[in-house]
Amino acid sequence: MLPGDGIGKEIMEAGVSVLKAAEEIVSGFELDFAHFDAGAEHHKRTGTALPEATFEACRSSDAIYLGAIGLPDVREFPGGPEVSGQVMFKLRFDLDLFAGVRPIKLYKGIDSPLRDMENIDFVVLRENIEGLFASYGGGTLVSDEVATDTMVITRKGTEKIVDMGFQLALKRGGRLLDQKRVVTCTDKSNVFRSMAFFNKVFHDVADRYEGQVERDHVLIDAMTLLMVQQPQNYDIIVTENQFGDIISDLAAALVGGMGMAPSGDIGHNHAMFQPAHGSAPTIAGKGIANPLATILSGSMMLDWLSDQHSCPEAKKAGELIEQAVARTVKRGVKTVDIGGTSTAEVAENIIAQMKAHAQLL
Repeated sequence: MLPGDGIGKEIMEAGVSVLKAAEEIVSGFELDFAHFDAGAEHHKRTGTALPEATFEACRSSDAIYLGAIGLPDVREFPGGPEVSGQVMFKLRFDLDLFAGVRPIKLYKGIDSPLRDMENIDFVVLRENIEGLFASYGGGTLVSDEVATDTMVITRKGTEKIVDMGFQLALKRGGRLLDQKRVVTCTDKSNVFRSMAFFNKVFHDVADRYEGQVERDHVLIDAMTLLMVQQPQNYDIIVTENQFGDIISDLAAALVGGMGMAPSGDIGHNHAMFQPAHGSAPTIAGKGIANPLATILSGSMMLDWLSDQHSCPEAKKAGELIEQAVARTVKRGVKTVDIGGTSTAEVAENIIAQMKAHAQLL
């Protein structure tokens, strides 16, 4: 557990309470939680955002559960980036968490800003450690006159994220439009050589799934239009790091905002689960932060742990949580950002729904 900064502690408390309830309701697995401080507040106190001992604890754990990292006024140096990067990028890069998995789902009871929109369900799959973000900690700044960052695309890295996209498509029921399993490559291959290479490798991997999963291609600028016009047309969207960072936030806006946006940073051997939003320091301590993205990230964590450890009980517990979230918001229990009340009330209602419907599993 890395509760982190701002609202991180509040939403983490809600998330852990739901996970512990799931553990009690579904027998057959146990969760051990270990708490570590990391982030901007820790950097202010100690000069280090992620102590080496904390990183080693993350490396040796079965999964990492993160609240929120970063404060806008705590930076690595004046005019530099926030210290949140010291945590996020070290964990992603050093643990090879190459896949940013961002489920985008509209739950009954949550209003979408899209007119007459009732169902949205797709996944943005963001390559996590290459692309433009490979320049983190690097780049150049010359005499306060010229600054550069470099886009990095490798065959191995692209193959890994694209293959995960096709594997994920095989597990899902297809896109809402017609139930076809489709992986969509989103890039800027009409302009940049690096993106043309990303696209080429995408098709090389797609060939392996011919007859099982269809492929599609949409340029990034067109995607920002088409995703809003017809989100039911998408199942899995695979894209480069920076593009994925942007369109996953756009997609979250379609389903209720960042408080409804869970995520997983996933590799073959390690994984970290967190809400896609930031630390929201202006509302910290008020008990109004939306814990649903954190709670749904916990559900994702149980699903991943189930696959890693051949533990079907953990998968059942994850399903129980997700179903309880759906029932809770459908009943109108929500936080302020989506037209409701408190953080604690949402968590308590989700736990009550889990207990009431546990026999349905």
